[in-house]
Amino acid sequence: MAQILQADDTNFEAEVVQASGVVLVDFSATWCGPCKRLEPLVHEIADDYDGRLKVVKVDIDKAPTIAAKFAVMAVPTLIFFRDGKVVDQLSGLVAKRVIAERIDKVL
Repeated sequence: MAQILQADDTNFEAEVVQASGVVLVDFSATWCGPCKRLEPLVHEIADDYDGRLKVVKVDIDKAPTIAAKFAVMAVPTLIFFRDGKVVDQLSGLVAKRVIAERIDKVL
């Protein structure tokens, strides 16, 4: 099982912005129903792309500065980074196939 890292305002820069390669950041909240439904899909994606993709989870309530910096206005929001730069974004509950298609485009 692939590891999903937790990030917040203190370690986001190191885990995401300074990372090389592709990073999928899952912005969510514990109170968010769609986030809970998306979570197993994110875990499957982490397993499917293990070694080719880093997956990071950010709780917007624990990382309000990062959420604001990337204009996360709704959760769940998935932001795709490549070498520290935002290259794509998805908002809302989406199918695993849609997430995989976006990853394949940025890998």
